[in-house]
Amino acid sequence: MSKRKPRSSAPAGEDFPTRGKPGAGVEFTRRRLLALTAAAGAGALLPLRTAASASADGSTPGFPAAVSRAWRSNFAAPPTSVAPKFRWWWPNGQVDPAEIAREVDQVADIGFGGLELSDIHASGLDTLDIVNYPWGGSAWVEALEAALTRAKARGLSVDLTLGPGYPVCAPTVGPDSPAASTELAHGVVTVAGGATYSGVVPAAVVAAGSGVTKQTLYKVQALRVTGAAVSGVTPLDQSSLIDVTDSVSDGQISWTAPAGSSNWVLLSYWLRGVGQLPKGGGPFEVPTAYVVDHFSAIGTKAVTDWWDDSILNPRLEALLRQVGIAFFEDSLELSTVATIWTSGLPDAFRQSLGYDLVPYLPVIVSIKGKFQFAYDATLSAHVRDDVNSVMSSLYQENHLLGFQNWAHGHGMQYRMQPYGLNTDSLFFASFLDIPEGETLGFKNLDDYRVLCGGRDLAGHLKLSCEALAYANGAYSTTWYTGLQAVGSYFAAGVNQSVVHGFAYSNAPGATWPGFAAWSPYQTTGIGYSEAWGPRQPTWGHMPDIAGYFSRNQWVLQSGTPKYDIVFYRQKGYTATGIGAPWATASGIPTGWTHSFATDRTLELPGVSVVGGRLATDGPSYGALILGPDQFTGSETEISPDGARLLLGFAKAGLPTVVLGDWSKPLATGVVSAGDSAQVAADIAQMLSLPNVVSVSDQSLIPNALAQLGVVPAVTQTSSSLMHSHRVDGHVDLYYLANARHAASSKITAINQTVWLTPVDPDAVPYRLNAWTGAAARIAQFTVQDGRIGVQVALNPGESTIVVLAKPGWAGEHGAVQVTATSADSVSLGGDGTQVLTRAAQAGSYTATLADGTVLNSTIGAVPAPIPLTSWSLSAEDWQPAPGSTDVTATVKPVVRVDLTALAAWSAIPQLQDSSGVGRYTTQFTLPSTWNSGLGATLSLGTVLDTYRVWVNGTRVPPARQLAASMDLGPLLKAGQNTIVVEVATTLLNRLRVVTPGIYGIASRQAYGLIGPVTLTPYGQAAAS
Repeated sequence: MSKRKPRSSAPAGEDFPTRGKPGAGVEFTRRRLLALTAAAGAGALLPLRTAASASADGSTPGFPAAVSRAWRSNFAAPPTSVAPKFRWWWPNGQVDPAEIAREVDQVADIGFGGLELSDIHASGLDTLDIVNYPWGGSAWVEALEAALTRAKARGLSVDLTLGPGYPVCAPTVGPDSPAASTELAHGVVTVAGGATYSGVVPAAVVAAGSGVTKQTLYKVQALRVTGAAVSGVTPLDQSSLIDVTDSVSDGQISWTAPAGSSNWVLLSYWLRGVGQLPKGGGPFEVPTAYVVDHFSAIGTKAVTDWWDDSILNPRLEALLRQVGIAFFEDSLELSTVATIWTSGLPDAFRQSLGYDLVPYLPVIVSIKGKFQFAYDATLSAHVRDDVNSVMSSLYQENHLLGFQNWAHGHGMQYRMQPYGLNTDSLFFASFLDIPEGETLGFKNLDDYRVLCGGRDLAGHLKLSCEALAYANGAYSTTWYTGLQAVGSYFAAGVNQSVVHGFAYSNAPGATWPGFAAWSPYQTTGIGYSEAWGPRQPTWGHMPDIAGYFSRNQWVLQSGTPKYDIVFYRQKGYTATGIGAPWATASGIPTGWTHSFATDRTLELPGVSVVGGRLATDGPSYGALILGPDQFTGSETEISPDGARLLLGFAKAGLPTVVLGDWSKPLATGVVSAGDSAQVAADIAQMLSLPNVVSVSDQSLIPNALAQLGVVPAVTQTSSSLMHSHRVDGHVDLYYLANARHAASSKITAINQTVWLTPVDPDAVPYRLNAWTGAAARIAQFTVQDGRIGVQVALNPGESTIVVLAKPGWAGEHGAVQVTATSADSVSLGGDGTQVLTRAAQAGSYTATLADGTVLNSTIGAVPAPIPLTSWSLSAEDWQPAPGSTDVTATVKPVVRVDLTALAAWSAIPQLQDSSGVGRYTTQFTLPSTWNSGLGATLSLGTVLDTYRVWVNGTRVPPARQLAASMDLGPLLKAGQNTIVVEVATTLLNRLRVVTPGIYGIASRQAYGLIGPVTLTPYGQAAAS
């Protein structure tokens, strides 16, 4: 492995553990991770063949039949381990252990699998008793033991946030503590050429944070100004730098600028604490806890010592080992007005990169993230990249691996959102037990795919998501909206959901319907969604939602993910919204899948080229694409390690596309002339290889891939359909979603043929229903050029799962394939050998089999569609209990309305300010000729929010919530029939009048059964 050439007194080749350049430090990291693997037990690195893939006897999924039966059984009734979790908000320790146990039961009863305990009270409560009930205090620990004890009894898991609020803090850390978050603040004074400045050392231009009382002078430098500031950045002459620190005496300095017409700046640099308090409410405890230094071991130790010394008693420790899954840490949201710093940075920088950071201090100082000075533009950018790289390595070693190793020592894993600054999130995802993204902070689906890149190359199992947090969405967030987001992030590679969130029932100062951690936000506005729980009218329908999550997550945690192409990235940043050239906008819509890789992930064990594919035991990329650095002015630059790696892969036969003009590539960072020359030579050699194609524009990437013989596993007419592909032994699992790339994406319903590539050439398609757990052979499909074509019809946000496996995978017999039919649709009946035709019109129909055999069927008279317009509505109007001192008490008076035409509650005078559960009832008559050969589909039209349906007293199985249609099958009868549709709403319309000062600014939501509702009969007959 190449190392950066030292250019200072740093020993050549020293194995410093925080080499921060992309590609550097990999050997250290590999040793570190292998050590963790050996010591961590449950937290060890997972093999590429994941837990959901293996049967009890270790046999390969797909064969024998018993294995596929077990897999389908787990899909139908998924284990708790794959169920979604809730983020559970407590108001510090001011909770009742008995209520805590009840809330564990409430979550278990609706089918969620775990809780993540988080102390948040950003709703502005100032009445909490933090003296007697602080976070981490005796009352809090007692409640935590109650939660763990009840979770153990109910089979739930519990995750624990590392501290109250976020970023992580410790009550033993004050604003001036060595373990506190640190910044480098600069002062500046302008001195004319030949003039003398005498006086105090320039003070920091921005004031210190709250509570910070100490600051230490680090350096004083003088530099010549070369021109006027451009966009607030003053250009400086690098060669003019003079270190005048030794001229300081008792806080005073006297310095004369060299003669001439140019101005000079006298720059001082002050080290001080940031004084950042954790976000999400607070204060949480006494003494006040301050955010720790996230780049030093002492900051991490302050937190772990507090847990070990003050929280983790023997009883709690034992319960955690039985019930706990992971310690959790939120994203890296450090707030500094000056430059983020840590005391170990200068030494780590010198030893890692071989040059001194101090002469480059002027180009890294900033105010609220904006740089103030610059040398040469390219040089300044590369120095800043080097700083980010070293800080990333310090964060990795001292914070991430420090906490993960500590968690493993307590029998726990570490779940973490590894982003927020310019750090190598992609690589972090390769060693974190459970990396996590979020629907609120991620700008598009490529932000998830970045984390997938590290997870998949390392062979880990999970990518978690902090799901369904929406600004200004409290008490108005619908599952109609949430399920659309779920379909999208699952398609991007997420396979665990932590829903935001479940709130403890009450707290001092809370108003009806109870404590909500995020609303009202800071007492003045509608906050973040959502306080789920029994207070929500939709809670009764949550078992359907939980089952849908769990079945999808079972599938997405099975097997190994596979991709078509991988994009090399010079930097592993995420939460940026920066997608991939061509693939994001144009490749995904036509069926391509992509991921991302950086130097350090490409150096992981097992990442090699076999048969023209990269990492065949894992993501098995069919091609690599190298493009300009999208984070540094789109320069065609690459690290020496990156150039060496990519050249090696290309020599081994990996198809490679090079985007842009790489005739004069730059080496990333501040490097030696030898490194730059080697990068140029490696890239030139790579470009000369026959399996490497260079293109000038991203629109030419698909032509280049075609020239190299690289094809996607899925092809389709361009649409909003995207997918995730996993292979489990001989079985392909295709998760297909009509998904939004970003929140602003506009999508419409789709109905198209999708061509899927199977691992097994004898495979046939099956469709899995994540709402009901059913698995069924797809009767009609096409085989062409080794691909299987199936029809996919999805509403916006909807998804479906198609499995390609050998005939008999779902327990059916035979291998019947229908290639064409004149009927509306066909299915397989009986034992899977009988073809059933279905149509809404009477007549004779045909079904053509793959061998050319034509089957015939006759469908008799079918009643015309029946519009269902008249309904009796019985609505529970949820509202505060009059006169009750318990703000969680709710009364539900019933309002009855007869409707000759359906309308939203907001348009019905008796219900316009109501929220709750409405039960709509209608009756209709079917003719006496109705028989077992007839059925009907029910379309509800527009319905908001969740719903359930009963026909003649029997509940219809959970239906696709985003489609609002279902097959009523055998539930109908001749004569009078009754349909009941139960609709649950949000609480917004009621809260608008209960708490108008907060929620009155929102418009009424148009919810309820709005329709139009239509019953469409069909006939079904066996074809022969």
